[in-house]
Amino acid sequence: MFLDYLLLGEAAHPGVNWGDILATLVVFIVLMLLLKKFAWGPLMGIMQQREEQVAGDLEAAEKSRQETKQLLEEQRSLLKEARVEAQAIVENAKKQADLQKEEIVSAARNEAVRLQESAKRDIETEKGKAIAALREEVVSLSVLAASKVLNKEVSEEDNRSLIEETIAKAGENR
Repeated sequence: MFLDYLLLGEAAHPGVNWGDILATLVVFIVLMLLLKKFAWGPLMGIMQQREEQVAGDLEAAEKSRQETKQLLEEQRSLLKEARVEAQAIVENAKKQADLQKEEIVSAARNEAVRLQESAKRDIETEKGKAIAALREEVVSLSVLAASKVLNKEVSEEDNRSLIEETIAKAGENR
């Protein structure tokens, strides 16, 4: 029938042709079964694989995002710890510098006191030597004056000249 339709065309059969409809329906069902078996099954398999791949990629991306977030938090934590540690090192260095400064200032003060005391001792020693030398000079001048007085009779004028001479000699010896 279908072949009649194809060979003769529409003009040979006016009205509804149930045979043609049935033949078309059978061909359509066979075609659908063939498509399901050879095209739709593999196509659905490919689509299923693609869906699984996309789901896996999304899961991997989420996992990667979580790992990145975790690493970022760890880096921030490490950076914060490093800043705290650096600040502690700076504070410790400042304290050490202050301690060294105090030690240096203390040592300088102790040295200044020691030098001052040494200078005072040296001054006292030199003062003692000078007083001793002055006493010896006074004694020698007194002996000289006494020997001159005993060698002559002294008038007031002689006494005055003797004192002036003794004073002049004392000035020369200095």
